[in-house]
Amino acid sequence: MPDQLEPESLKREIGDLEARIAELRQAAGMREADPRAALDAALAELELALTALRALGAGQGAETGRVVDSAETERRVLRTVFQEAPVPLFLLDRGAGVRRVNRQAAALLGTSPGYVSGKQFTAFCDPPTRAALRSLFAAVVRTGRRHRAQVRFLGGAAPVDAVVTLARVWIRGEPDPMVIAAAAPSDGVPRAPERPARRASRAASAPPTPSGPRAARAALARGEPVPPPARDEPVPAPRRDDEAVATLVHRMDVLADAGELLLQEPVFNETVAVRRCARLLAAELADWVIIDLVPDAPGRPGAGAEEADRAEGVELRRQVVLGPRDDASVEAARRIEELSPGPDTLPRTVFASRHGALRPHVDDLELLGACEDGRPVCLAIGAASVLCVPVDDGERCLGTITLAVGGEHGPFDLLDLAVVQRLGRHVGLVIRAARLYRRRAQVADSLQSSLLPKELPAIPGLALAGRYLGATGGVEVGGDFYDVFPTPDGWGLVLGDVCGKGEDAAAVTATARHGVRLLSRRKAGPTEVLAEVNEVLLGEDRFVTAVMGVLVQGSERVTVSLATAGHPPAIVVRADGVIRTTSGGGVPLGLFAVFDAGCDTVHLGVGDTLFLHSDGVLDACDATRRQFGADRLTDVLAAHAAAPLEDMLGAVEHELLEFCDGDLRDDVSMLAVRVPPPPLG
Repeated sequence: MPDQLEPESLKREIGDLEARIAELRQAAGMREADPRAALDAALAELELALTALRALGAGQGAETGRVVDSAETERRVLRTVFQEAPVPLFLLDRGAGVRRVNRQAAALLGTSPGYVSGKQFTAFCDPPTRAALRSLFAAVVRTGRRHRAQVRFLGGAAPVDAVVTLARVWIRGEPDPMVIAAAAPSDGVPRAPERPARRASRAASAPPTPSGPRAARAALARGEPVPPPARDEPVPAPRRDDEAVATLVHRMDVLADAGELLLQEPVFNETVAVRRCARLLAAELADWVIIDLVPDAPGRPGAGAEEADRAEGVELRRQVVLGPRDDASVEAARRIEELSPGPDTLPRTVFASRHGALRPHVDDLELLGACEDGRPVCLAIGAASVLCVPVDDGERCLGTITLAVGGEHGPFDLLDLAVVQRLGRHVGLVIRAARLYRRRAQVADSLQSSLLPKELPAIPGLALAGRYLGATGGVEVGGDFYDVFPTPDGWGLVLGDVCGKGEDAAAVTATARHGVRLLSRRKAGPTEVLAEVNEVLLGEDRFVTAVMGVLVQGSERVTVSLATAGHPPAIVVRADGVIRTTSGGGVPLGLFAVFDAGCDTVHLGVGDTLFLHSDGVLDACDATRRQFGADRLTDVLAAHAAAPLEDMLGAVEHELLEFCDGDLRDDVSMLAVRVPPPPLG
């Protein structure tokens, strides 16, 4: 080509170039076309256009204005050639950053040219091939020799296998060489995924089968592995609009399923909620799910917690790592579980900012940190696209949820980010409720423990045993209490039940228990003691049922004086298994100014047992609402009359929990005293 082009020659060259480009476009679209030949031809045309542009710029025309106009015309030609080339073209700087792409390249990646520009070229390639591609790229920049590489582009709904030709070019005005990357799909069309896309599992128009999402949700609720989607059922290919609607419906279903799974437990449980959320996301949206949380701090339940979380020293611990079930992935998950998010990782950044982050194409393999052996986490799990959202309860950030996928199902998008961000808020609220629930339960346990003796006293010549069972799922303080204490004539024992639960009931419980103990120091009989306690409780809004006994030890037997105030009567279990129920009756404490107690006296010989219990034993129900009742209780006691005292109470507990399937609707308390045989020798 001559160093200078006259206007007429320039027009002729432009016309010829346009004709050849049109021919190439038509040839590339033919069924038997060789994409590599079209690729080489397109590069040749680019080189010709670039040579013309250089010649035009180097020439010195007599008319400066005409030269400038011709140069601008030539640049427009070059841009046109680049944009209209029949193959995907990427213009890269020497650092492999994308400076410009043509329409074909943007279509190959399923995105817009503006999104691709400015990002690393390797970010759109399968992670395992990136290192080799960078080496080839560096060789092209250094030597100027063309190189070809097999590349899998991660764009659109499925990856595309392509042959990429890298060629160095010098562009006037640029101090460094640049590289043209021309891609030709290996088979001319995007490669279909090898397995059904999980993220489109709800997009099929056919109703879900037992192996579909509903079955997956049921399995998640049971803690079982998610069944694989059916492979032999044909799925119609929906139109683009239908696909968009189906995708939106799928995301809404994921949120609905998440709400159902998180609220299925009658008692909020942080661990269960987090693992259910992870299994749902792994089944519906991602290949890998990583959840990091701030450990619960019991001393910071409200004000000041957010300020404390902003400190640099806040610990973010890894809670869950879920990925594929093959051996390599299981080993990778084990290694990642041992890591904590470092200061420069995406989870830590999202935690600090409380804003979700989307990385549709991962270009920084250190985004999620590195394993102990130095290998980047993104490379270990094959992460091509990552999103991370905060687990936020509205007051403070409790952790992060990170999702990662390979290139099989396309990159995450803004809709994915919005759905997972909302799910993170749901999980945050459940965690806050679970932690408040746990703290309240701890307070209730501590308060309940203060209402019961830490240990029963050792009484010479007597054996004692007590047991307390809280109502299943309850977080409020129960009203049951029992105690054993010395009296002027012997030993006193009491077991009672305050109406209701909670802090108010606990206050009445403490008054009743300590009132009985204190008044027994100056009152000889249990009836007089309960009468005094009744007067104390008249100002309270709650009533108390109780049974009290005073034990006087003789040379051959123990005499027990009993007083009952509206409470289930005591039971005497003889050494030979004979059962006797004492007199009950009386009115509860704190109801009437005139108090009337039920009274009885029993004598205990060697091996005899006195058994006191609350109404929670008798009122426990099975699934058909049948009550445990007095008959079942006395049968168990009679069958264990000769067993050690702790074993007797353990047998009652076992039969009770078996009967109600572990679902106690009321607190249960038991207290037993036995006259053991005298020691030998």
